[in-house]
Amino acid sequence: MQKRLLYIGAFLLSLLTASSTLSAQGLTREQAEQTKRAIIDEWYYDVRQRTDYITKEKAIIRDSTTMRLKFIIYGNRPSDGRSLYISLHGGGGAPKELNDQQWENQWYLYQPKEGVYVCPRAPYDLWNMHFVTGMDQMYRDIILYAWSHLAVNPDKVYILGYSAGGDGVWRLAPRMADSWAAASMMAGHPGDVSLTSLRNLPFMIWCGANDEAYNRNQLCTEKIALLDSLSNTDKGGYIHEGHIVAGKPHWMDRIDTLAISWMSQYRRNPYPHKIAWCQGDELHKYFYWVGVNENEMQKGKEVLLHTDDNTIYIDKSDYTELNLYLNDEIVNLDKPVIVKVNKRQKAEKNHNPKYATIFKGKLQRDAKTMRRTLIEHQDARYIFDAEIHLYRL
Repeated sequence: MQKRLLYIGAFLLSLLTASSTLSAQGLTREQAEQTKRAIIDEWYYDVRQRTDYITKEKAIIRDSTTMRLKFIIYGNRPSDGRSLYISLHGGGGAPKELNDQQWENQWYLYQPKEGVYVCPRAPYDLWNMHFVTGMDQMYRDIILYAWSHLAVNPDKVYILGYSAGGDGVWRLAPRMADSWAAASMMAGHPGDVSLTSLRNLPFMIWCGANDEAYNRNQLCTEKIALLDSLSNTDKGGYIHEGHIVAGKPHWMDRIDTLAISWMSQYRRNPYPHKIAWCQGDELHKYFYWVGVNENEMQKGKEVLLHTDDNTIYIDKSDYTELNLYLNDEIVNLDKPVIVKVNKRQKAEKNHNPKYATIFKGKLQRDAKTMRRTLIEHQDARYIFDAEIHLYRL
């Protein structure tokens, strides 16, 4: 391992010290792929060191907050890496003992044929126990640990939850949609959550037809109808299934376990060619390959964009600045990249967009950009070759 680290370090140093030469011409696609592999390998060992404590503690610890974890591994490891299922328990604003019982019940409630099944014990005994502000990074830490220690494929990460856990999925699925391959919500309450960000995340809804507490059955029915509408008007987007289970109250007698096989058919696409992003309760600086200025972040702000050939069309932006992080999966970096913005985005919904070109140029694949974007995004799939910073949108 030490020799490998020395090799990686020497390789990266040779790239970075040659940056003055590379800046004139950039890296070729082949050089860029080799560079990214080396940077990710180096980062992998850093992640292993940072998350080693989880093996012993069986918990995520950040500052004074502890999230206990129960891990179960099912099946043999596939050639493309294991799946990871993050399963959120019920309970909520109740005594600690009841929430502990609900956590333990969740351990064996769902049993995938293959994968790492992990149940986090919510750090708080509150109604919003799974999605209190500040917890998103704890879920990312689970993913990083599973990737670096348990051979999990970061494109095969799924989230599901029952009751209060379903409440958590309603919030965490959209605001972390770029982290998941698919999500399933069981018997939870959606609150005021926007579904806009689910454009590229397969999403499943389960609720008993007689689950009338907090009007769950009616609200879940309405969300299914909304996803139906979104998928009908956005071909290829908003993949979903909705089940309002006849005759069932809050407990659905485990029929919802069918969600595991449904989710497992999907893989995350970290580089979708169409992005719909609405900020949720916990503000994020990045979403897929788009970034925003943290001084402008606010719940409800939206970005809508799509690509066609080597042109990026910004259909809507509630921000005056955007960062576009790019690689050859999104555009062809051997050709000039064009960015156009819709100047009529503030007008009525059904309008003909009028795009104005705000950027046109050839971008360079750059090792420093790769290293910086990987560190910022903390995800091996979100390492980017180049970026465009847009002002005054």
